[in-house]
Amino acid sequence: MAEGAVVVEEKRVGRIGRDPRVEELRDAVSRLRRALAAHPALLPDRDAAEDELAALDAMVCAGRPEVPRLRRSLLLVAGAVGSVSALAPALGEVRAAVDRFGEAPRPARPAPGEAGEHRVPSPREAPGGS
Repeated sequence: MAEGAVVVEEKRVGRIGRDPRVEELRDAVSRLRRALAAHPALLPDRDAAEDELAALDAMVCAGRPEVPRLRRSLLLVAGAVGSVSALAPALGEVRAAVDRFGEAPRPARPAPGEAGEHRVPSPREAPGGS
């Protein structure tokens, strides 16, 4: 070793107390951002995808993200780049990472026959039907 040289040791330290799903999502978003940046084709919605990926990254950096917001962001990114087969693997990783957060709570539906129920009538039930 040369005189005055310094040895630097790099350690990968896990973030204590962090949700592993958050780390996985952050990694997946990072990979998709890199894949999108490296993709040479002009995409009409590239800016929208990049903006939404930046928003996703900000959400995961802030801590535990909200599932409905994650799903909305995933839908926007998929709509922007979903037809590009070269980006499909990285987009699939983001989707899998979002899915690990579980289902978004859905609003309760009224039981059949309760007030507020909206049912589409069959053609036989429709006024003027045969």
